[in-house]
Amino acid sequence: MMGSVFYKNLPTDRKYHRIQSIGENTGAVAGVTPPVPTVTAPVGSLYGSTGLQGGVAPIPDTSKESAEVKKFEKVNGQDADASLGVYLDLDSVDEPQPIRGAFGGTDAGPRTFEYEKLNPDLFAAPGTDSGAVPNAVWPLGLSHNRPGASGRAGWARQQNTAVLPIAKDMAGVDMKLEPNAYRELHWHTAGEWSLILKGCVRVAAINDESQSFVDDLCEGDVWFFPAGVPHSIQAFENGAEFLLVFDQGDFDENGTFLITEMFARTPRSVLSKNFRAPVDSFKNLPSNQLYIFNGTPQPKDISKQNITAPGGFLSGPNGYTYHWSQQKAYEVPGGSVKILDPTTFPIAAKFSAALVTIQPGAMRELHWHTTSDEWDYFIQGSGRATIYAAPSAANTFDFTAGDVGYIPQADAHYIENTGTEDLIFLEVLQAPKFSDISVAQWLALTPEQTVIDHLNISAEVLEALPKEKTK
Repeated sequence: MMGSVFYKNLPTDRKYHRIQSIGENTGAVAGVTPPVPTVTAPVGSLYGSTGLQGGVAPIPDTSKESAEVKKFEKVNGQDADASLGVYLDLDSVDEPQPIRGAFGGTDAGPRTFEYEKLNPDLFAAPGTDSGAVPNAVWPLGLSHNRPGASGRAGWARQQNTAVLPIAKDMAGVDMKLEPNAYRELHWHTAGEWSLILKGCVRVAAINDESQSFVDDLCEGDVWFFPAGVPHSIQAFENGAEFLLVFDQGDFDENGTFLITEMFARTPRSVLSKNFRAPVDSFKNLPSNQLYIFNGTPQPKDISKQNITAPGGFLSGPNGYTYHWSQQKAYEVPGGSVKILDPTTFPIAAKFSAALVTIQPGAMRELHWHTTSDEWDYFIQGSGRATIYAAPSAANTFDFTAGDVGYIPQADAHYIENTGTEDLIFLEVLQAPKFSDISVAQWLALTPEQTVIDHLNISAEVLEALPKEKTK
């Protein structure tokens, strides 16, 4: 019964071609040589005989089978000293091997080559890596994508401690709203900081001082809604995609407080009394939460939706938005950076962020943060980071567009562009000001002989170090 059900209606031409198409090995594995012969009825037994037990079974011919890969192609830098830790472009070969200098060996499978090509520093780690550092990368492409309401209104996918346990202080959501769609009226127990990736939205909110707020934002702009503040988000006619960062590592997008659920869970007689309206006024309430749903296009004239509140309109330092797209980047050799923190966006009292661009071959210098973990989102390109954790552990992780990275407070790290295009990423801290400790600046401002005694670095190297942070 088990065999006939399992293999029923599984044509061999589709089953095995599918395995090959995603880069898995197709030779003999674990004693099975694909394709497995198909049968039309159960054959044989589910169990073998006791005569196959160790010490009883015939001794196999140990020279017959092999785990060696006889012919393989190496990439540039693969024969270099492992301690150099050069980036290995494993994507340039069909079947990469986990070899660095004199270390490692071949891998005959089973394998999915695409994972290894995306994560070369995990597959063929630099010789300077040591011990174990908790996983610091989560591709949002592996997150469950929750669709909105019927009508193709949009979707959302998230990263939290359920998929990235190290990320204890922050979580992220990537959300898409189709043209004119809403993220329904809601509120959270966490603060919500957002960067718009594509398109434009209108946001609206009120606070507990009877003050209202409404604003239009486009790609590169930011909003922040403190915990408990109710708000809505509606895309304009070309839709919008945005990144949400929450100040709770275990935040769950599915646990949001929703206005539709609140109304559905309140007796209609109570709604009638509370809103001073007939009971029948509430007979057509949505039967399910709306979450993300298609809506009526908003008027282009924002003043038509700016309702005068008893406490007035929030603006300036009390406003919930910042038009970061209009801030010019600070340019340095190798890239540029824009910083947004409570210095200029005071409503987001604990959110400090940097939008960093690193040119090919350049890097974000070695540094660490003194008071906050670092949450990263990679917008474009590819890069890597070695995370050093006290006292002697270090692992190197690779990142591509759509990945979330997470680095604990005080862990030293860099971010290097390993691609051929600009690497663009968002760096978020839970701190009242964006700050870090630059390793180069630390050494430059430490008595020279002290550094020489510690590291055996020449005076010429130390004298060339910049006394200013290089970013």
